[in-house]
Amino acid sequence: MQKSRPQVKRLSHKVKRYVVVSVSLLTLLEEIQMSHFSTLRTKITDAEILKASLRDLGISVKSEADVRGYNGQRVRADLVAILEGEYDLGWSRNSDGSFDLIADLWGVAKKHNQTELINSINQKYAVNKTLAEVKQRGLQNANVKLVLQK
Repeated sequence: MQKSRPQVKRLSHKVKRYVVVSVSLLTLLEEIQMSHFSTLRTKITDAEILKASLRDLGISVKSEADVRGYNGQRVRADLVAILEGEYDLGWSRNSDGSFDLIADLWGVAKKHNQTELINSINQKYAVNKTLAEVKQRGLQNANVKLVLQK
C-alpha cells in the first residue's frame, strides 16, 4: 500500500504542472490577439473619385476612420465604407500613392457577397475615373460604352 502512495503523488504533481502550463498558455493567447484583417493592393489612386463611387453605390463613406472587424477589432484607414452589418471596408494610401484595401474579408462575407461588392466598387471607380479624365481633356458629354467580345 505504501508503494502506491508515491505513485499517486507523482501523478498528482504532473497534473498540477500541466494545469499551470495550460493556464499560462491561455493567458498568453489572450494577450496576443490574432488579426482578421487582410490588406489587398489596388490600382485606386484618387480618393475623391473613390468617395463619389461609393456614394453612387449607396454606401456611406467616412474619412480618417476605423474599419470594424472581428470581435471589435479596429484598424485606422484613410477612407472607410460603412457597410450594413458589423464589418467595413477601408482604404489606406501606401507609399506608391495607390490605396490598399483593408478589411476583415471573412466578416464582410457573412453579410455581403464580397467578390460582387469589391468588383462593383472597382467597376464604378473605373467608370468615374474614366469620365473625370475625359472631362479634364475638354469633352463635356462623355459616355462609357462597354464592349464584350468572345
